[in-house]
Amino acid sequence: MHVDTMRNVDYWVGIPLCFVGTLIQKSLSWLPSQMTKTPSNILLIELSEMGSTILVDPAMQKLKRELNANLHFVIFKKNKPSLDLLKTVQEENIFAIREESLFSLVADTIRFLFWTRAKQIDTVIDLELFSRFTALLSGFSGAQRKVGFHAFYNEGLYRGSMLTHEVAYNPHQHISKNFIALVNSLLINSHQIPYSKTAIGDEEIVLNKVSVPPEEQYKMRQKIADQYPLYDSNYHHIVLFNANASDMMPLRRWDQKNYIHLAKRILDAHPEIIILLTGAPAEFEGLQNIPDALQSDRCINFAGKIAFSELVALYEISEFMLTNDSGPGHFSAVTSMPSFVFFGPETPKLYGSLGITTPIYAGLACSPCVSATNHRKSACNDNICMQAIGVDAVYSLLQPSLLKSRFEQV
Repeated sequence: MHVDTMRNVDYWVGIPLCFVGTLIQKSLSWLPSQMTKTPSNILLIELSEMGSTILVDPAMQKLKRELNANLHFVIFKKNKPSLDLLKTVQEENIFAIREESLFSLVADTIRFLFWTRAKQIDTVIDLELFSRFTALLSGFSGAQRKVGFHAFYNEGLYRGSMLTHEVAYNPHQHISKNFIALVNSLLINSHQIPYSKTAIGDEEIVLNKVSVPPEEQYKMRQKIADQYPLYDSNYHHIVLFNANASDMMPLRRWDQKNYIHLAKRILDAHPEIIILLTGAPAEFEGLQNIPDALQSDRCINFAGKIAFSELVALYEISEFMLTNDSGPGHFSAVTSMPSFVFFGPETPKLYGSLGITTPIYAGLACSPCVSATNHRKSACNDNICMQAIGVDAVYSLLQPSLLKSRFEQV
């Protein structure tokens, strides 16, 4: 389904269903029940953002460390591969919901309600920011504990009152710390309004790294050589451009013409540089405009040339990546490769990568314009926040990394 269709369904259908769901849950709360002492089978819900599966990993590691919990995850099917990067959740504990149509969404939602009971889920953590659909999934999951962000006195964010642990979303701290706050609510013995009144330090959102075996790095170099036969790993340096952004937020894109001008400057000044354009198979055609304009065999459209599982190997052998604010900026954080990430409608203070990352951000008065309160839908139709970032400024920022290989610095 189109993103706006999903938003409309979530609003017009979700609000009344959440109201009815709240009445049902309040009625059922009068029935006697036996709550387990500590959570053991915990389900995390994060449907729509692939990057968030990386940002939530420190919280999942804390669940395993503090509660020795058996983790489960529910996510949209198209985003499931992102969970395979760190493999924190076992394959058999992942439930994928198809979102291609309203019919498949409803069918998988019904299956989900049976699945949670078969898995004996006792605790649900809703990671989404005020989604009515995930509130309903949490409310009717059969779990004894239901953790999530609650609106309290914030207007326009209604999604019922089906949570047992209502956590205050803090728009002034990084989303990874907000995820930790959800976990902390389970570690507190006393009831709090709101949860959770705890301090969360930067050391709590350190991300685990993935080790890439030498043989996988070698295979990746061979794939690059298939596209550029003159490739010599002892001479050439790989630079990645991720010039795409999710269809959910096209405002996050730095203009493709800028990528073309920047690539030309890099290739002209640095004969040892090979630029690979990364992306999904469906993005190949749109990205082809860049090498077509440059007419250089050292700018290669690499979109769809490797599997998602091979991304970490590509990142590990590359100098750095320049990317729009999208999933790859977070996927690369599990490796040692630096990344430079454009921000405009979003802010790096809330959604910055947990890796070796340099944000590129103009910081206009209207930025960021998307948030939890507008369900990440902006009224803006002219992203000046991205246009204000010029090619000269970006080239200057990249220069130190272009002049000296990170592998020589090790």
